This record gives sequence, structure tokens and C-alpha cells, in this order.
Amino acid sequence: VRLVLWEKALPFTDRIVDHKTREHLTEWYLKLNPNGVVPTLTHDDAVILDSSAIMEYLDEVFQQAPMSMPDPVRRAHLRKWLRYFEEVPTPAIRVPSFNQYLVKRYQNMSAADYDRMAESHPIRKHFYQRLAKTSFDERETRESLDRLQQTVDRVEKALAADGRPWLMGERFTIADCCLVPTIDRMADLGLGRMWDERPNVTAWYARVQARPCFAKTYYPMTRLSEIFAAQKAS
Repeated sequence: VRLVLWEKALPFTDRIVDHKTREHLTEWYLKLNPNGVVPTLTHDDAVILDSSAIMEYLDEVFQQAPMSMPDPVRRAHLRKWLRYFEEVPTPAIRVPSFNQYLVKRYQNMSAADYDRMAESHPIRKHFYQRLAKTSFDERETRESLDRLQQTVDRVEKALAADGRPWLMGERFTIADCCLVPTIDRMADLGLGRMWDERPNVTAWYARVQARPCFAKTYYPMTRLSEIFAAQKAS
């Protein structure tokens, strides 16, 4: 969502919700977003939930620097990518993220406190129960990595089809923005090897990183490796 906001040069207030203190489960936040997840966009009196829905909303409401496609067929293909990213790599990347970093937050939590914490999540309760305070099991970890590799391979094939720079062709769109967080998190987790032999994905990621919106979105301390390195140092 921040990529879209910066790409379209929209003024906005970036309010960080602190997951360490479970601010996303507090009463004030659940009134905005009963799912207890981020992001949430407030625009005048409107409250928009879900990253893809927010990106589509921003592109429909603000016409500058269009990030969708002008005709219905190509918009449908763009939405096909959005649905695929939501269903396959977005949930998959959570597993290695928790295994490698986020599970450390629960190491000193009692089993009873952990169970209560898991129960408090409106839509992620079963996710935390499967995590079981230590890590996901080998089967689920392997399945998640397979899904991430499938994503990389599908993107490689799409980009290679006609030498297009972006998923939808010459235009940088919200489909690209939907993929960026997964690819950047994979790189942060040391999973960039998955596209070592995929030159089109490698070039796509380099083009993304060269865009001004990327540096503004990934400011210092937005990556897990930075956050946990700072916590370890302190």
C-alpha cells in the first residue's frame, strides 16, 4: 500500500501499529479493522481493509499515475495476479518469517499465555495454534517454500513471455506492488536463491528497487533482519 501511495505521490500519514505490544488487537484498532490485521486505510469517513482492496481503491479514486489497466480484459488479468498472490505467496511467506524471526517473541511466554494470545486473534487464531510457540512443522514449512518457488517460477515465465518489464507489460501496476513485499521478505530471509537462475525475476526486482517509491517504502527498520538485529544489540 505504501508503494502505491508513494508512486502516486499522495500525501498520507503513516501510522505504525506495534505488533510487539499487540496494538492490532486493542479495542481502538479492532473498531477500525475487526480482523485485527494491517493495513487499514482511512480516507475521510471511509475505512478500507485488505491490501489489494486498498490499492484498487486508491487507483480508482486518485487518477494520477494510473496503476491498473485501461480495458476490462487486462484489468481482469491484473486481478487474476492479485488473487493468486493473496492465495499462494502471501500466506506462504508467513511460515519462514515466523520460523526464522517472529517465533522468538514467544520463547519466554508460558504455554497458557501463548494459548490466550492465539485465541485473541480474530482471523489468525489457527495460524498461531499451528505455530505452537516454537515453529511450524517440517511438512508445512516445505509446503510454504514450494508455494514461494512456484510463485517465482510463474512470474519468471510471465515476464519472459514477451520480454515485458512488469507483470502487465510496460506499466508498473498494483499487481507488481502486491508481489514486492513477498519478494523483498524472501530476500531478507535469505531465500533470494530461489530466483538465482531466473534472470527475468532478478531484473524485475532490480527495476523495482530502482523506483523512488521503493526506498521511501522500505525505510530503515522496516525489515525483520533490521528489527531483530537492533533488538539483539540492545
